[in-house]
Amino acid sequence: MERKSKVIRIGNQPVGGDHPIAVQSMTTTDTRNTAATIAQIADLEAVGCEIIRVAVVDTEAARAIAAIKAGINIPLVADIHFDYKLALESVAAGADALRINPGNIGDKVKVQQVVKACRERGIPIRIGVNSGSLEKKLLDKYGHPCADAMVESALGHVKLLEDLGFDQIKLSLKSSSVLLSIEAYRKIAALVDYPLHIGITEAGTKERALIKSALGMGILLFDGIGDTLRVSLTADPRDEVWAAYEILRNLGLRDRGAELISCPTCGRCEIDMIELAEEVDQRIRKIAKPIKIAVMGCVVNGPGEAREADLGIAGGMGNGLLFKNGKIIKKVPEKDLVKVLLEEIEKYYPD
Repeated sequence: MERKSKVIRIGNQPVGGDHPIAVQSMTTTDTRNTAATIAQIADLEAVGCEIIRVAVVDTEAARAIAAIKAGINIPLVADIHFDYKLALESVAAGADALRINPGNIGDKVKVQQVVKACRERGIPIRIGVNSGSLEKKLLDKYGHPCADAMVESALGHVKLLEDLGFDQIKLSLKSSSVLLSIEAYRKIAALVDYPLHIGITEAGTKERALIKSALGMGILLFDGIGDTLRVSLTADPRDEVWAAYEILRNLGLRDRGAELISCPTCGRCEIDMIELAEEVDQRIRKIAKPIKIAVMGCVVNGPGEAREADLGIAGGMGNGLLFKNGKIIKKVPEKDLVKVLLEEIEKYYPD
């Protein structure tokens, strides 16, 4: 499915249309602690985060946005709940976008003030609908959280902003259920042309959330749905960014970072493949440029099976092989395999 959304701008980051799908994350620091927040955002920038969201819990947090913005290089989204004054303070402090639920920040007059402030500053609003926090009237109508209820909630909030003459909108309709998220996003994608922020929310611990996120977002992205995304993990947010690029790269939508090929091991394996592959995996995650690296457990078949890799190693009893583009370069002692591979990667991509 080819879905062409309208283009909005979050700071210097264009979103929608033909622009690359942007990778987001959210800080885990106390926003009021500006030094810690800036430091965490710097770490996230280093691994490729393109848009960052911060929780605005009170006026102090909203005002801290000015100092945070001065210390970072990527657009900042202020996450607001319930208090429209925090939205106004965040806009005044220089936030590049707001994430709000217009239905929980007060009456129309309050929403009108937020929209006016955003229009004057030229910043967009993301309407964030979650299946776990739907309006009571929708739960009464549908009996339980469902895709139709989520879509109705989103459209109601869209109408509220559109009636105020505001159309710099991005939407998200998240659930902890993969199937519910897919259904909701597919339905809203067919009804509006606003850019969509996709994700599976409250997906769980890292391993579980990676599976749910890859399934849910992979299906949506393959359908052509999604303009920004966040992989929500109960883990270090740097892992969210890495996972986002893994999903996008494997779908041919972004080309960033190292891809690792490794064999699942078998009775022929004569080295500790699991430890070797894990070590290589952790060492190559800092690589931003595209490269395909293989770690194989069989010196007989390894290079041939990983012929499409740019670089690789194949281990045997006490020794291994270093290979490039499927061709053996040299024999290496087993203890030096990782070191030699990393040295070859440095030659492949010299700074």
